[in-house]
Amino acid sequence: MTKVRLLMILITLIIIGVFGTIGILFARGYRFDTEKLELLPKGLLVANSEPNGAQVYVDGKLETATNATISLSPGPHAVEIKKEGFLTWQKTIEVAKEEVTQVDAFLVSTAPNLSALTFSGAINPVSNKDLTSIAYAIAPNGDNGEKAGLWVIETVNLPLGFNRSSRQITNGDLTEATWEWSPNGSEILLTTSEGAFLLDASKYTPQNQLVNIITELNDISRAWEEENQKQIESRLEKLPDELAQIFEKSAKGILFSPDEDRILYTASGSASIPEGFIDPLPGASTQKEEREITDGNTYVYDTKEDKNFKVGTSNDIIHWLPNSVNLISPKENEIKVMDYDGTNNLTVFSGNYSFPHAYSSSSANRILILTNLGAQDSPTNLYWLGLR
Repeated sequence: MTKVRLLMILITLIIIGVFGTIGILFARGYRFDTEKLELLPKGLLVANSEPNGAQVYVDGKLETATNATISLSPGPHAVEIKKEGFLTWQKTIEVAKEEVTQVDAFLVSTAPNLSALTFSGAINPVSNKDLTSIAYAIAPNGDNGEKAGLWVIETVNLPLGFNRSSRQITNGDLTEATWEWSPNGSEILLTTSEGAFLLDASKYTPQNQLVNIITELNDISRAWEEENQKQIESRLEKLPDELAQIFEKSAKGILFSPDEDRILYTASGSASIPEGFIDPLPGASTQKEEREITDGNTYVYDTKEDKNFKVGTSNDIIHWLPNSVNLISPKENEIKVMDYDGTNNLTVFSGNYSFPHAYSSSSANRILILTNLGAQDSPTNLYWLGLR
């Protein structure tokens, strides 16, 4: 009886050991090859999409639907993610054995829709730093006499067709004026032929009550620049010292992604970003990177994966979308959206608009453009360009 018990225990341990080993190997990506009749190391590809439910093609073969995990042999694979009504997302992915590689496809509609945000005209829209508000002017034309002045509208994430009401900040003819937001978005600096005026962005102040601060203009501009620089430096402090110094000395126009994990910047000089600052992550991006940065080129550095990608030049206008994964790049007669590594450079709008007035908003599903839809005799207005 004792021998039977020992035998049963031994068999149980063997079974547990065998299945446990198989489970561990399976989790590490090993799969049984029916042709070679052996257990081979594989890599795992996690394919996600927004919106989900798209088809995942690997090397031209339909594998599954997002969001799913696919076992693949180590090496390069051409991955396409397709969904009816959306532009195809595609990228070559290097799959490593026993590692998980994740792709996140932001799908853009093949027919983005336009929805008017303003109706009385809009001049020179300027976004605040966190993309939540736009300041624009209405010209004193036709029936717009009472509406003429500077207005602010919030770009909060409301459903398409539902918008917050604009609010007037000041009145008057501002067709030749300029304005800019303070670093914290609470004030607007208005500059006209008559002087400079600091406006509270949360309330209306008529022109006859504005105080000319032209004598303080240089001090205010300097203080705002210092505040912007302090905000950038406080974020760079999270990086290793040597890496932070590279950005401080050889980068300009630094824009952190909304989640602060990636840095969009233009090189102001040549420099080399050494490897090894950050421990490599399993399944990190396998796209071609450039660690030798060149003056005048624009890059994105991923602080989590220690990867640096070229995405354009100083001649390109590039902003973050709120998802921190995609970038928007307005160009003459077209607007492009691309992944943060410079791939999947897709045209989402082609046609007449007031270049370079295309802006990110607080929603990754839509961007803001200034256009009169080709009607040359009509004033330009702000429109939502829905990407979904």
